[in-house]
Amino acid sequence: MIQFIADGLGCFNLPNMPRRWELQLPGGPQMMRVMWATVFFVMHSTLALAIIVRVLLRPRMEPSARLVWIMVIEAVPLVGIIAYLLFGEVRMNRAEVQRMADVRDRLTGMWTNSPAELKEVPDHARPLIAANASVGGMPALTGNRLRLLAEGDRAIDEIVSAIDRATDHVHLLFYIWLPDISGTKVVEAIIRAEGRGVQCRIIVDALGSRGMVRSPLWDRMQQAGAECVTAFPWGLPFISILFQRLDLRNHRKIIVIDNQIAFTGSRNCADAAFAVKARYGPWVDILVSVQGPAVRQLQAVFLGDWMSYTGRDLGDMLQLVPAVDAPGVVTQVVSTGPDLRAGSVSDCLTGMLHAARDSVVVTTPYFVPDAALDAAIRAAARRGVQVTMILPARNDSLIVGATAQGFYRGLLEAGVQLMLFEPGLLHAKIMTIDGRMAMIGSANLDRRSFELNYEVNMAIFDSGVVAELDARQDSYIARSHPITLSQVQDWSVLRRLRNNLMALAAPLL
Repeated sequence: MIQFIADGLGCFNLPNMPRRWELQLPGGPQMMRVMWATVFFVMHSTLALAIIVRVLLRPRMEPSARLVWIMVIEAVPLVGIIAYLLFGEVRMNRAEVQRMADVRDRLTGMWTNSPAELKEVPDHARPLIAANASVGGMPALTGNRLRLLAEGDRAIDEIVSAIDRATDHVHLLFYIWLPDISGTKVVEAIIRAEGRGVQCRIIVDALGSRGMVRSPLWDRMQQAGAECVTAFPWGLPFISILFQRLDLRNHRKIIVIDNQIAFTGSRNCADAAFAVKARYGPWVDILVSVQGPAVRQLQAVFLGDWMSYTGRDLGDMLQLVPAVDAPGVVTQVVSTGPDLRAGSVSDCLTGMLHAARDSVVVTTPYFVPDAALDAAIRAAARRGVQVTMILPARNDSLIVGATAQGFYRGLLEAGVQLMLFEPGLLHAKIMTIDGRMAMIGSANLDRRSFELNYEVNMAIFDSGVVAELDARQDSYIARSHPITLSQVQDWSVLRRLRNNLMALAAPLL
């Protein structure tokens, strides 16, 4: 209750006006609720404005991503702000970023005048090689021999056999290493190698390989003498999140043995049945063995991670690897990660697509492209290039699968042929261009691989190897069914609404 006293001679000069009157206002708890609601509104509006300004000023962000984040911040009070603070920026510990940069400088300085560096670059490959070098920092090399490994679990048997022949060192890096039959075979091979004096160094992603790290197999390898390291352990999440995003992951797959042979591709160290997601199995992957100077590039990627995580300098292991064939296969390793930010594998793939003249075949399990890559795929089809994309019919991620479907109509209208792989989850990552260029590796065609994951890919400039990759992709097509524009148009309103909403949110995924 608030009292006002008037003397009758002031501003209120009305008949019968009492000299004392009272004005009733809401009081007690209701008044407090109004006050706190006002305070919250003002504070939230101020914070939202500050975050929106940050979104607008943040470097290296696509306009579409800025727009979507601003919409989320405005549309979902408080939750939108928290979501941006957690996932809107690629935050990394500054000390770790500096350590990684120092390691790269140490290793990159050893590439000067490599005898295997390609001297005469073919015209069709020149733009791609330049783009790859600008992103990954490594030149194209001659004198290599590549061999495509079998599709199923026999690929793991070849890795085990190579480890059993090792005489000096074995380096392994996997995103996922499961304690299943295949994973156990590799563990046993590591223990045997340590028993005969071979030094084994292992890096696994702390999240992807958590089952292995928690298993007795991990302890057995360490007890045998293997040096085992986890990439991006969570530690205390509520403290770590203040300095670095928790969803940064090392997604690479690399094996290097004695500086003589290496393996890379999309295959994790696990059974094709993939027990942790068995209902989507078998998982169908691509894996190649590499001999020649390209082994040194894969070794450089492994050593870069090892030295960054452990602080121990193994740069002297980056020795020259002689050519095994003349002229051999021309390859170029492209290593990417969020601390680099000079570009991503999307830039390399986009460059490949712009160079296409006759045919493009793309295999990927996860398709959430950035605007440039999506436009390049459709532009290639519109100018008469035969573009075929092979995707899994069932995706192990409902969100990613729905998001990919949101792009189907635009791709089909541009003339892209979409094939959906039926028997299991197609997990291979391949792009071939005109029968003479290809890219394989660990990176998916999604924003996580482009912006958040540490990835390793290999560009290949050899018609023979590309023909083998195309034959493998033809085998995928034989196990797939096409999806047509009329089928997509016949989807229910709710399905189209879901897919298009998810595609709209693609910049956030």
